[in-house]
Amino acid sequence: MIITDTHTHLYSEAFNEDRNEVILKAIDLGIQRFFIPAIDSTYTQSMYDLEKSFPDNIFLMMGLHPTHVKENFLEELQHVEEQLDERKFYAIGEIGIDLYWDKSFLKQQQEAFLHQIKLAKKYKLPIVIHCREAFDEIFEILEQEKGDDLFGIFHCFTGTILHANKAISYNMKLGIGGVATFKNGKIDQFLNQVDLKHIVLETDAPYLAPVPYRGKRNESAYITEVLNKLESIYNVDSSVIAEITTENSKEVFGI
Repeated sequence: MIITDTHTHLYSEAFNEDRNEVILKAIDLGIQRFFIPAIDSTYTQSMYDLEKSFPDNIFLMMGLHPTHVKENFLEELQHVEEQLDERKFYAIGEIGIDLYWDKSFLKQQQEAFLHQIKLAKKYKLPIVIHCREAFDEIFEILEQEKGDDLFGIFHCFTGTILHANKAISYNMKLGIGGVATFKNGKIDQFLNQVDLKHIVLETDAPYLAPVPYRGKRNESAYITEVLNKLESIYNVDSSVIAEITTENSKEVFGI
């Protein structure tokens, strides 16, 4: 059984003390594919170091995270373009709009999101979307850019069934992680209405640890808790869910 974590920040400072142990623990559990989203230029070298340590398991994305869109965002976008010119990546991510922490850079976030979608199309790559309190703003741009060359993952999906269907209509898979295990997460109430062919698994480690680890540092190994939750939601064996979601990840990332 091969399990794929489509979204994990294993280069994060939260893993500085035990990074290798955390990754090996996950691999022992069958989690063999780790897709690594970018945040900004300050983390690029850490991502490359991680890939060098586990070249058969680590697959990198490149992009500018919406919460890191600040006054210097044009410089950061230039860095993204330079990296894309130099080497292979498997997605543009994570990109999008976040209005939870700060609304003052909305215009710049929209500009950065749109620009990076165009980069994804140029390089024929999927996008991995970060959306927090910004479904309308995200969908407005996706509607503008929709087409066969727009595809990817709606990371950490927390919306309604209507949001889910709309995201799927734009060729997006839904990234399902720890939120599915939360009592107030709500997505577990309708997820069985979404065909498994539209689902991928993720942790967003070190964030959003699933029950029973909620409030603690998340790890890729904890994706097994998400898998168990989906087994009860879909009434399908976890090995089947692992196989389907891994195939879905191959469809998105091309590997």
